[in-house]
Amino acid sequence: MKTKWDRREFLKTASAATLSALAAGAPLSGLLTSCSRDKNQKVLESEAVKNKIAQSKADTVILLWMAGGMAHTDTFDPKRYTPYEKGMDSNRVLSTFKSVPTVLDDIHFSEGLESIGKVIDKGTLIRSYVAADLGFILHSRHQYHWHTCYEPPQSVAAPHLGAWIAKELGPKNPVIPAFIDIGQRLTLGEGEELKAFHTSGFLGNEFGPFMIEDPTSGLDSVKPPVGMSYKRFERRNQLYNELISQSAFGEFGSDYQKESLKRAMEQSYMLLNSPEAKAFDLSTEPKEVYNIYNTGKFGLGCLLARRLTEKGARFISVTTEYVPFLGWDTHENGHTRAADMKKQIDGPVAQLIKDLDKTGHLDRTIVILASEFSRDMMLEGRPGAEVKHQVEQPTIINDIKNYGMHRHFTDGCSILMFGGGLKKGNVYGRTADERPCKTVEKPIKIDQIHQTIYHALGIAEDALAIIEERPFYTTPDGLGKPVMELFA
Repeated sequence: MKTKWDRREFLKTASAATLSALAAGAPLSGLLTSCSRDKNQKVLESEAVKNKIAQSKADTVILLWMAGGMAHTDTFDPKRYTPYEKGMDSNRVLSTFKSVPTVLDDIHFSEGLESIGKVIDKGTLIRSYVAADLGFILHSRHQYHWHTCYEPPQSVAAPHLGAWIAKELGPKNPVIPAFIDIGQRLTLGEGEELKAFHTSGFLGNEFGPFMIEDPTSGLDSVKPPVGMSYKRFERRNQLYNELISQSAFGEFGSDYQKESLKRAMEQSYMLLNSPEAKAFDLSTEPKEVYNIYNTGKFGLGCLLARRLTEKGARFISVTTEYVPFLGWDTHENGHTRAADMKKQIDGPVAQLIKDLDKTGHLDRTIVILASEFSRDMMLEGRPGAEVKHQVEQPTIINDIKNYGMHRHFTDGCSILMFGGGLKKGNVYGRTADERPCKTVEKPIKIDQIHQTIYHALGIAEDALAIIEERPFYTTPDGLGKPVMELFA
């Protein structure tokens, strides 16, 4: 057995397994659709992309991700309200909040969402999203499906929605990363599963997310660490490039992979030295506006998303952050947890829409608010595809912790969509008024959501990459279709 290794042999051996996976998943760059074979600046100049943008209804996407399973009956699709009483029958409870009027006639939201209710006339409310049946329900599995449009597991790493958009359209502003993710840590429970879809998959590093865990420290993401001069940072960057070139990746990685990594590093370095980096500094925001957004990480993430949109971002995801049994993951204390989450999202989401509308950016920006699935007090899964219960719900409620939506429900979910040529003041689909509160009109699935977004951006329905000698489409088999009824 060899006990001594030189530096070159160690680097080669340590990354061999990773390289094997990368080599298998490297797309044939000559067969990639649209822009991924060109450098970012060339992408912006390409006639194909210019034509797509000219015909599109939007050029920026903001995804507001309600991670953990947001109950439709306690948010944007309220049903009969049953207040808490000790000794109450669980089966009686459909909504644990009163319904409140919105700016739209006869359309109500759940109590605590009054601010969003005042701006829904600027967007579309979808009440009939149906999540997939994926067996035993896991958040990471359904989040993977929502963000990539592919059911796990896959033989290759499926790209995130934001990565496809980055690849097809390139950066709107060459200095601002085309795909930015705000608010999700990857160092907690289910971290590896979360990493699985926070990625560009086989498309390459240049289309992957620029991760900002905390919007209050966003500026730290685009400047050298404290105590490090720019000159020292430049030397470290040069040494890093040398290390990569001498590693197994540099020796055995495909030209496509090496070029992709190089472009990703170049773009990060370009941002570091640009005036646009100031957009990450939230301290420059007027105090009265900052205070509206300042409900926590998610609220300030919405503020950062607005500032980056104004500087030319292409795709931004802002998440309430998935942490098992916290946030929208209401396995107990469902009512009190949902009340707290509404306080975090109501003001910031409404202010984001108002700010974008005021500056004219909403016309060309799609804002989506969505979650991986909904919740119900009694049913796990959906009628006809019920799965093993993960939460014990007593028939008689004697403790406030059992009052709320605790089980995963996949047959009726709410999504909000604003801007990007979508209808204003529109309500699409309907769920039943009695349990099970499932979709009964105009069901819509994830491939339709993705293709509706792609259509607004001017991305072709049959956009694809060739991977492992077979076509891999933005939606499975290239069969997804946009819901044209959602557009004005």
